[in-house]
This record gives sequence, structure tokens and C-alpha cells, in this order.
Amino acid sequence: MDRTDRASRVIAAPPATVYGALLDRESLEAWLPPDGMRGRVEWWDPRPGGGFRMVLTYLDPTESPGKTSDTTDVVDVGFAELVPPERVVQRAVFEADDPSFAGTMTMTWHLAAAGDGTEVTVTATDVPPGIDQADHETGIASSLANLASYLERTG
Repeated sequence: MDRTDRASRVIAAPPATVYGALLDRESLEAWLPPDGMRGRVEWWDPRPGGGFRMVLTYLDPTESPGKTSDTTDVVDVGFAELVPPERVVQRAVFEADDPSFAGTMTMTWHLAAAGDGTEVTVTATDVPPGIDQADHETGIASSLANLASYLERTG
């Protein structure tokens, strides 16, 4: 599992605001699920060594069957590194019977000031082979677009 998936976007908010949205439970539930999904955080511990469990539910599971069940992806995420307001490193493990989704994927959220906003680059390493690369990069880009919209609405 040496594959790397990546997406980036400039968001019209300062790095501290973007960083805050990465570590706020309600914010994360609102913007992290990509288009076609909704999410619910089951437990939350926003500190190094802490993490969260998110249940992602497909709005139309006929188009994308889930990893955990026909309608859901369940992922346990640990916070490996928190460097305000520059970086959040997460270790994600999907709950799945299919071994092609097994393993720990590392998601690094890098924040860099870019004019009046923040360039957010998400790099996923050790991506399980069962996750389609194009779909994954599209999903990351969708989450970044949701984050931008969320921060524009909530200011």
C-alpha cells in the first residue's frame, strides 16, 4: 500500500479558522462527508492520541455500495499529529470485512497562508487498494469544496 492520493484548494479563510474547522465535531460532521453522503460522529477526542469515529451513510447506496455495510462506511480516525494552525495528521482505519479495505491510511491536512486565504492540501498515503483512486481524489476534493462553503457560510 504505497499509493498516494492528493487534492488541494484555496479557501477564503485564515489558517487558524480552517484549522479550527478540522478539530470541531459539529463542523466536521457538516463538511467532511463528500457529495452523496452524510456523516455522524459517534465519539470525539480532539487531541494528539485522541480521534473520532465517523459513520458515513450513502444517500443513494445503489451507486456506491459501502465498505462496512451496503449503505455505510465506518471509519476510526486517530489524531497522530496536531500542529496549529499548520497541519493535522490523521490515521484512518475502515471497518470492513473485505481485506482490500484493510490497513491504516494516513491523511495529512497541510494548511499554508495564500493571500487572504489558506491553501489546504490533503495527502492520503498507504491508501487501501480497494479504494478507487479517482473516486477517492474526487471525494477529497468534494470535502474541500464543502469546507470552503461551510466556512463562507459560518464566517
